[in-house]
Amino acid sequence: MRINKKFALIIMLCTGMVMLQSFKYKQHHDDDDKPTNLKILPKDISGKDLHDIMKGFCMSLGVHCNYCHVAHEVPGQKRPDMDFASDDKKEKLTAREMMKMTMAINAEHLSQIKTMGDPLEQIRCVTCHMGRTTPIISVDSLPKPPHDEHMQH
Repeated sequence: MRINKKFALIIMLCTGMVMLQSFKYKQHHDDDDKPTNLKILPKDISGKDLHDIMKGFCMSLGVHCNYCHVAHEVPGQKRPDMDFASDDKKEKLTAREMMKMTMAINAEHLSQIKTMGDPLEQIRCVTCHMGRTTPIISVDSLPKPPHDEHMQH
């Protein structure tokens, strides 16, 4: 089977144009996905780093994205459209204040305390939240240990 040179050239040109168009779309699409309205996190944060931080928040508080971010339900769509830039939820504003608080505690206090020559481990959301939306702030809020008949009080 012999391939016509003109036909092969046309196929190669069409393939190249499709590849260029998909690259152009991908580049434009990625620009649209850049986070906006970042007030605490660096404006040039990578998508992976931002996702990792947000995942840490979700796990630390036992929540999903829509706890802090506005979600718009779309009929026929499994997942809602998320408005990550919106400041309409008080939980997002609280999260920003909590981020400032933990950054200050880590930088101004814990970094100054040396134990065995090393600074203390940094606190994070999970330090107090432990999978709950409300931080544990008293010993009465701590999970009760399993009852052991052999232990004396």
